[in-house]
Amino acid sequence: MPHALESLTDTLLRAAKKAGADAADAIAVKGRSLDIAVRKGALEKAERAEGTDIGLRVLVGQKQACVSASDTSHTTIAMLAERAVAMAQEAPEDPHIGLAEPEQIVRDWDATALQLADLTDEPAPSELQVQALEAEASALAVKGVTQVQSASGGYSSQNMHIAASNGFAGGYARTSTSLSCVAIAGEGTSMQRDYDGDSRIFAADLRPSDHIGNTAGERAVAQLGARKPPTGAYPVLFDERVSSTLIGHLLVASNGSSVARGSSWLMEKLGEQVLPRGLSLVEDPLRPRVPGSRPFDAEGLAVSTRNIVEDGVLTWWTLDLATGRKLGFASTGNARRSTSAPPSPSVGNVALTQSNKSRGDLLAEMGTGLLVTSMIGSTINPNTGDYSRGASGFWVENGEITYPVNECTIAGNLPEMLLRIEPANDARMWLSRTVPSLLVEGMTLAGA
Repeated sequence: MPHALESLTDTLLRAAKKAGADAADAIAVKGRSLDIAVRKGALEKAERAEGTDIGLRVLVGQKQACVSASDTSHTTIAMLAERAVAMAQEAPEDPHIGLAEPEQIVRDWDATALQLADLTDEPAPSELQVQALEAEASALAVKGVTQVQSASGGYSSQNMHIAASNGFAGGYARTSTSLSCVAIAGEGTSMQRDYDGDSRIFAADLRPSDHIGNTAGERAVAQLGARKPPTGAYPVLFDERVSSTLIGHLLVASNGSSVARGSSWLMEKLGEQVLPRGLSLVEDPLRPRVPGSRPFDAEGLAVSTRNIVEDGVLTWWTLDLATGRKLGFASTGNARRSTSAPPSPSVGNVALTQSNKSRGDLLAEMGTGLLVTSMIGSTINPNTGDYSRGASGFWVENGEITYPVNECTIAGNLPEMLLRIEPANDARMWLSRTVPSLLVEGMTLAGA
């Protein structure tokens, strides 16, 4: 398969040159997926998809265009290239676009060392069905669970190859196996819902199906009797399940695309403190067996570990070649792309410094406040960082969970909130975003 994809990208580049492109890059992706869902002890859904997609970006002077297709015939590729060149000729000029210089592209990497693909056989549909049924049964066995909304298992495999007219060519494979369960507790208007799930590169690493189902059930039951919390200013503890969203907002604001557009509350903050002293946010694209890892970026540049935030200080934007040129910096090797769009900067694996405190320690420290386990909706002002989200979880008094809460809103200002975060030590190390539970003092709650 790698050779077949390499042949496709070579054919795309030759077609682009023949159609009149000055430069081009191409991507070919072959993937397959399997999704199984059960309900009430019976198979509810069984879907399988398989196909190859191709994408071509052409540059004519300082103009570019992208085209994509799922038909890989030579006739389609020739038409695709001609259409792309015609589109590029009509596109506006952009002084910042362009492929990497030959001396910039990476020449050596070891995709195997990253363990991004499980080489064991694809699971049989019956195997995924059995796991989903086990998860459903375990959820239903929890006292108080009245039904399971869904229990599902999935598998996906993807081979990708990128090539460019500057001489870069490379590819690698990814796999993923997942299992999830959504349980409902209670009856009528008092019903509550919660979930659990897991997704891993290697099927052998997946948590047991009965554990996933049981956890989903227990979480749903724990939400029974939820009511609104009091309104006022209180500390909020973001559970590890949702804490990465806070760091996600920081990553969006430090993305070169946001900065270049002038729509980031982190503008003018490079070299300034954005997290408490002692905390760092580190990107490591070379972590083995982690979904966000990659041997090179989508523009053929080397990837490496870097500190986005070091000892609380913002040290760098996240850049691809174009945004780097626009902002006057070199690329950080963070380009990603799909078959239908040009490269853009994106972060893969990140990890926030953890403390030696457990989530229980932070609960005791907060005294009275809100433990957030789920959030809905989002109102984030990209320029000011003003923050408002719907939330549910548990009310805490004297460091102890007292009752479940829902239908409340938490609000604050991200630049101020992030400067006050205090981390726990409970991050799941196999995730791409390794972020522990985070305590934030002085947020505004709108409840009862």
